[in-house]
Amino acid sequence: CIAMAMPLVHVVAYCSDLGFGLDQGAQVLSLLLACGFVSRMVFGWLSDKIGGLRTIFLGAAMQALALALFTFIDSLMGLYLIAGLFGLVFGGIVPSYALATRQLFPASQAAARIGVIFMAGYIGMAGGGFLGGVIFDMTLSYKYAFAVGVAFNLANLLCISVLMANRRPNTPLVSQP
Repeated sequence: CIAMAMPLVHVVAYCSDLGFGLDQGAQVLSLLLACGFVSRMVFGWLSDKIGGLRTIFLGAAMQALALALFTFIDSLMGLYLIAGLFGLVFGGIVPSYALATRQLFPASQAAARIGVIFMAGYIGMAGGGFLGGVIFDMTLSYKYAFAVGVAFNLANLLCISVLMANRRPNTPLVSQP
């Protein structure tokens, strides 16, 4: 969630730094958030087909790509496209954690584990917005902040890969009907 928060918190200021108006930055953010809404529906469907962990992995990989693209794009049309792409992947990742947790642990443990996971996610969201601002203040560039976000995404991919490789043999990656 650290990487997820960076564009959400800073995209309007990033647009302004690139010479676009705050109104265009707000439009870019609105597009990102609207696509995030769509993403929740699509990722829910996808999670039912391929499982929670695989959905998180796919979403995190695509989020890393979209976040990396923010560091290369400086046109308004490019920002709209990348914001749309980022929105289409970020919105569905967090709900997939609940499904993955339920697929990996018994129902009796679900409430506590999902609560801890979501709390960590909210801390990550707060930390990502803050960290992006600190990096900008130190470097006067959001490109470095987005690059650090990509690094956090890659660490997440490593963690999810370990979970996928070490899951219990009798635990299905997809919920059974």
